[in-house]
Amino acid sequence: MRTDKQLLAKGLKYIGFTVGLMFLAPFVIYQAFKNQEHVAYIPVLIIGLLLAITAIGFGFYTIKIFMEAIFGKKPKS
Repeated sequence: MRTDKQLLAKGLKYIGFTVGLMFLAPFVIYQAFKNQEHVAYIPVLIIGLLLAITAIGFGFYTIKIFMEAIFGKKPKS
């Protein structure tokens, strides 16, 4: 069994997105809490929380892609 290089490249692309979201989400949430008296506080906070949830989801999906690239797909019984 060999490593699927195309799937591994896809995983590296997704890890780039994940790392970007991991830095962007806390920054947006921090900016929302820093400007609590501003009118756009709630929408910015919601966007930051959605970015954080998306980062977590991308993280799990990226791990799944790496596992499939290295070990292959799990056969169904």
